[in-house]
Amino acid sequence: MVAPLRYAAFRYLAAGRLVNMLGNAVAPIALAFAVLDLTGSVRDLGLVVGARSLMNVLFVIFGGVLADRIPRRVVLVGSNVLGALTQAAVAALVLTGAATIPLLLVLAAANGVVSALAQPASAAATPQTVPPELIQPANAIIRLGMNAGMIGGAALGGLLVAAVGPGWGLAVDALTFAMAAVAFTGVRVAAPRAKSTRTSIVADLREGWTEFTARTWVWVVVLGFMVLNAALAGGVNVLGPAIADETIGRSAWGVVLAAETAGMVIGGLIALRIRVRRLLLLGVACMFAESFLLLGLALAPTIVVLATAGVAVGIAVEQFAVAWETSIAQHIPADRLARVYSYDMLGSFVAIPLGQVAVGPVAAAIGTRDTLLILAALVVFSVLGMLASRDVRRLPAMAPARAADAVLVGSTDGGPGDGPVTGPAEPAVRA
Repeated sequence: MVAPLRYAAFRYLAAGRLVNMLGNAVAPIALAFAVLDLTGSVRDLGLVVGARSLMNVLFVIFGGVLADRIPRRVVLVGSNVLGALTQAAVAALVLTGAATIPLLLVLAAANGVVSALAQPASAAATPQTVPPELIQPANAIIRLGMNAGMIGGAALGGLLVAAVGPGWGLAVDALTFAMAAVAFTGVRVAAPRAKSTRTSIVADLREGWTEFTARTWVWVVVLGFMVLNAALAGGVNVLGPAIADETIGRSAWGVVLAAETAGMVIGGLIALRIRVRRLLLLGVACMFAESFLLLGLALAPTIVVLATAGVAVGIAVEQFAVAWETSIAQHIPADRLARVYSYDMLGSFVAIPLGQVAVGPVAAAIGTRDTLLILAALVVFSVLGMLASRDVRRLPAMAPARAADAVLVGSTDGGPGDGPVTGPAEPAVRA
């Protein structure tokens, strides 16, 4: 189960992603209270957060092209250095009292671009750091580390904001970017094929799109998650807190979210051990559980029901996340992997703002309970739609050609070899 940790490149990658997630969990808490302290306006907070999300969606496909053109270690280190600079600027503005909403909007947008450039490289680097037979446990270990970082970061963010103020929380986030950049310097893996650097960006995007659409199971799952993520973003992230305010209370809603994170940790441990022939089929089928929280909020908003549903959702999410990243890594050529990930992220996330914006007016028109039931039905139908694909149901857990193409190579940048990496043959992780 821990065999991937024998490879130095993987250890550095896992450490960098853990630290990134730690900072990513601190940042929203610190930024939210920084904006509220500045203007007290939820609208302003929405604008700042929305600017980052918009830039992230717009630039993620270019992040895929970049990660397939140059060494992914360079992309990871460079993007984290830029992330440290943008967040340090935000922290300095807040700590000195010079922050304004326009300045925060610009820096949030810049940070969204930096994040978009890093995400495909981060996901695509994993299968280069371990042999093909260890890709599944490698993904599970990274997910465990990221979940641990999310738990620790949320707790640390709350403590920092309460004890020393949001500005110092943002400063810690900048520090985590710098620490991750240092960790990623150790991710010494083979670079993607250099031939793509002689083609135009449009040609590279077209090649990535061809690879993305050539496999039915890829675009079917992404389409399914376009619907599923929109439903969850509106139901759980927008209506959930409103219902909690009227029923179980805010602190209890925090317990529910913590229960979901605990379920993700349990799910990661399960994913380390599980071995099935149809891994993607299992992962997609587990997504039926995503309807549990929506149904609980609609029908029985009690702490026991919602916390239990949260644990179940967390366990299910990890089974899918590991199954998806393992399937992508095993079946997509390495030199096009980041571009396929970028189209995956774009398709999966693009409808999230729509779900967040539309759910309020819909709930006002037909009622919160009925809206949640409709969203739960959308989740179920999206999973059924994915399972209706024969390719999704029958995709094997390991492509034999992938194992045959695996080669032992040393470092490509002059340092000592870090163990095997795969030959030419990471939600986003979805939200």
